[in-house]
Amino acid sequence: MSKRATGNEFDAYRHSYSEAVNEAISFSGLDVDFFTRAKAVRLLDLLKSTLGPANNLSILDVGCGVGNYHPILRGKVGKLTGVDPSPECIDEAKQRNPGVFYRVSEGAQLPFDAGEFDAVFAICVMHHVPPADWAKFSSEMARVTRPGGAVLIFEHNPYNPLTRRIVSACPFDENAVLLSKRQVVHYLRGAGLSGVEGRYILTVPAIDGVLRRIDDAFGRIPLGAQYHVLGRR
Repeated sequence: MSKRATGNEFDAYRHSYSEAVNEAISFSGLDVDFFTRAKAVRLLDLLKSTLGPANNLSILDVGCGVGNYHPILRGKVGKLTGVDPSPECIDEAKQRNPGVFYRVSEGAQLPFDAGEFDAVFAICVMHHVPPADWAKFSSEMARVTRPGGAVLIFEHNPYNPLTRRIVSACPFDENAVLLSKRQVVHYLRGAGLSGVEGRYILTVPAIDGVLRRIDDAFGRIPLGAQYHVLGRR
C-alpha cells in the first residue's frame, strides 16, 4: 500500500473519523476526545521536559489527518504545522483549525527542509505505513528536525488485547500492521537519533491528577493501550 493509497483510504473519513473511532472503542465507555486529550497532554509534557517551554517551539504533526489534536495544541506551541497524504483530510483540518499550517504530501519524502522544526511527532500513524517504508518514515522525521530537537512517535501497543480488539473493529485500520515499542526504538536509532527511549501509557485511562501518576508508574510494563518513543536529533 503506497502513501497515496493511504491517503485515498482516509479521504472517505473526512467528516466521520471521530464517529468511526468512537464506534470501535464504544465498549470501553470512553470516546475519541478522551484519548486525544490524554495523548496531547503527554505530548506537551514531553516537549516541555525535553526542549523547554512549548510556546517557543515549531512543531510538525506527521499524518495529521483532520487535525484532531490541533485545537488542544494551538496556542500552546509557537508554530504548528500538519502534513498528511489525504487532500480531503487536509481540507477539513484547514477549516477546523485556522492559524495552523497544512501541507499535502503524497510521497515518501516530507515536503520540508532539513532541520526545519524543533520537534516532529506522529500519533498512531506508523502502523498505517507499509513495513518496508518504516525506516524511510523514521529517517524523514529525523531529517526535518533540527539538531538538538526531538522526534516523538505514539503507537498502539500490540501486546494489549483490548487495543488489538479496537484496531480489528476500526474500518480504516483494516490494513494496519502494529509494531512494538522495541521496533520503534530500533527505527529511530537507525535514523541516527540519540537517547531513544519509550514508555507505555494508558494502562489506567487518565489525563492528569492521581490517576495519571498511577498510569505513569506502570510506564515500563507493557500493559498500556499505547506507548510513546522519543529520540533527540
